[in-house]
Amino acid sequence: MNRILTSPMTVVLAGGLMFFLTMFATLSMVHLGAVQLPTAVPLAADDNPSWKFRNPEFDQWVSQIKEERAALALREEQLKDWEMRLTAENREISTVTSTVTKLQKDFDQRVLQFKDQEAVNAKKQIKVIADMSPEGAATMLNEISDDETAKLLFLMKTDVSGPILDAMSKQGPAKAKRAATITQRLKEVLPISATNSLSSNATP
Repeated sequence: MNRILTSPMTVVLAGGLMFFLTMFATLSMVHLGAVQLPTAVPLAADDNPSWKFRNPEFDQWVSQIKEERAALALREEQLKDWEMRLTAENREISTVTSTVTKLQKDFDQRVLQFKDQEAVNAKKQIKVIADMSPEGAATMLNEISDDETAKLLFLMKTDVSGPILDAMSKQGPAKAKRAATITQRLKEVLPISATNSLSSNATP
C-alpha cells in the first residue's frame, strides 16, 4: 500500500486532481458580466477619407485653367479669322497689281512715248525733213518704222506733215494703207512735256 502511495504515477495523478479542483473552485467564485463593446467614436471633420477631401485652392486652379483654355480657343479662332482676311486682302492686292501691270503694258504698247534723247534726235531730223519735198520726205519715211514716223510727224506742224502723208498715200495702195495707219498712230503719241513729267515722277 505504501509503495502505491509513494509511486510517481500516484503523485502525478494526485497533483493533477488537485489542480482541476482548485481551478473549478476559483471559477465558481468569479461572476462573469456581459462583455461590453466599445462605443463608436464619431469622426471629426479632419478625419474624412482622402478621397472626400476638397481643397479650395485646387478648385480655383482648375477654374483658372478652364478660363485660360477658353481664352486660348477664342484667340486661336480670332487668329484664323485674321489669317483668312489677310489671305483675301493679299488676293485682292495681287489682282489689282496684275490689273495695273496689264494696263501699263497695254498703255506702253498703245501709246508712243518720247524719251529725252529721242526728242532731241527727232528735232534734228525734222529740220532735215522740213527742207525736203513732200514726196522725198514720204520716200525717206518709208524706210523707218510706223512708230518712229508717227513721232516725227507728230512734232511737225500740220502744214508740213499733211503734205507728206498725202504724198505717201499716192505712192500706191500699200503706202496709202500705211499712211492711214500712221495717221491713227499720231493720235496715240504722248506729248514730250507729258513724257518728261512721267520720267521725272518715276525718278526717285
